[in-house]
Amino acid sequence: MGVMRSLIIRYQKQCETRDDHPDEQLQSHYYKAGFDKVFQTVEEWAKGRRDFTVESVSKEHGEIGIKLSKPDSLLVITVVSPRPFQTAVDFMISTDKSSIAGMYPTLKQLINGYYQELDRLLPYIGKKS
Repeated sequence: MGVMRSLIIRYQKQCETRDDHPDEQLQSHYYKAGFDKVFQTVEEWAKGRRDFTVESVSKEHGEIGIKLSKPDSLLVITVVSPRPFQTAVDFMISTDKSSIAGMYPTLKQLINGYYQELDRLLPYIGKKS
């Protein structure tokens, strides 16, 4: 069953993070900063990337919608502050593109790279325990 599940996941065209994700690499990252600071930093980071086209920004909903050029996909970044000075960032990326090797590993790698960049810009405090 493990091999079949791995194959099914490999060919998924969507990858997202959340607090309770079974894959530890795809668990939400928390930062020691208020919502406004994190949202502003994430928005500036996104607007500064050449491979991103920011399509929509909704501070009220804590979401930034982005069109990626490679791979041709959509990215939604969600910023949520469950407690004062503890703010989480989540990613959801999806594509219509197909690959013989499957798109999921590529999408997961992109998310992990985005987290590494944000971890350098914001005071990373870990994942939800």
